[in-house]
Amino acid sequence: MKLYNYFRSSASFRVRIALNLKGLPYEYVPVHIARGEHRQEAWAGALPEGLVPTLELDDGTLLTQSMAIIEYLDETQAGAKLLPSDALGRARVRALSQIVACEIHPINNLRVLKYLVKEFKVEEEPKNEWYRHWVRTGLEAFEKQLAAGPKGRFCYGDTPTLADCCLVPQIFNGQRFNTDLSGLPRTMAAFEACMALEAFQKAQWSACPDAE
Repeated sequence: MKLYNYFRSSASFRVRIALNLKGLPYEYVPVHIARGEHRQEAWAGALPEGLVPTLELDDGTLLTQSMAIIEYLDETQAGAKLLPSDALGRARVRALSQIVACEIHPINNLRVLKYLVKEFKVEEEPKNEWYRHWVRTGLEAFEKQLAAGPKGRFCYGDTPTLADCCLVPQIFNGQRFNTDLSGLPRTMAAFEACMALEAFQKAQWSACPDAE
């Protein structure tokens, strides 16, 4: 398989973690989003939505959207299971995952931040404060959900799930923007438990071949 991704893309980071957790080999294909490479004609065939990540399967099929990619891998590939076997467990893990993927990330991704600067002339510090506000708000909701769920080392129980795949990249981005991460004990404990595992270490920004 080939994974078209950008080292700092949260969505790409999620898929790298999932591939590592399931022990699946893949070819890393870097696309530099910050330089606009994803808009170049050369990438049109590999990036049907003009975004990363895209996962190209062995038969040439292209899968987009990180959450869909991870669930596909979980349903079709052996290795660690990233969603619980019971319906309630899956609902809880998906809810946690969607706090990050549907609530925090969409209003803080690179396209949105660039639009704020270009179209609304938002200065650097107000832009960063925007970012920090929405990350903090989302993580506070995440913490409440963790507190209401079953106890464990990770976001849901004692093995990593889709929720952990989503949480770790968001914490990395929050740290990059100096977001206040205090007062989130369950969230940060899950993050630390994840980062003790090789699958997460190998997926982080600094381990990527295109890291800058």
